[in-house]
Amino acid sequence: MAVFGVGAYYDRDISNDFIQKNLVGVGWDDVDAPELKEYFTSLKVGDIVYIKSAFGGNDITVKAIGIITDHNLIRKNGLVTTGRNVKWLSTDRFVMPRPQEKNNVRSNTVYEEFHPKVLNEIISRIR
Repeated sequence: MAVFGVGAYYDRDISNDFIQKNLVGVGWDDVDAPELKEYFTSLKVGDIVYIKSAFGGNDITVKAIGIITDHNLIRKNGLVTTGRNVKWLSTDRFVMPRPQEKNNVRSNTVYEEFHPKVLNEIISRIR
């Protein structure tokens, strides 16, 4: 099991769309962002994902926390070009302080989470 932060801003915040449709993904196509397709392909059943917003130097807003539920890769469904099915375990929004860190990936579309404080906070919300 791994933990991944995923953004949900496509010219507007689509977090609620992700939550309502029980999925998470990316809107860019394979030509513009082939690495993101591969990233979502690599997620495993049981991996934890959280929808996040952390633009610039802002603190991390977590909008939902869930788990990848199956091996199916969602392809071009109208909301995402590549995505995965998710069971949302928590849709409580909260803000956590942006950690002091050297390897800052918070503004990326998707990243694997490694910071101990962030991991502890995410996992504590789904116990």
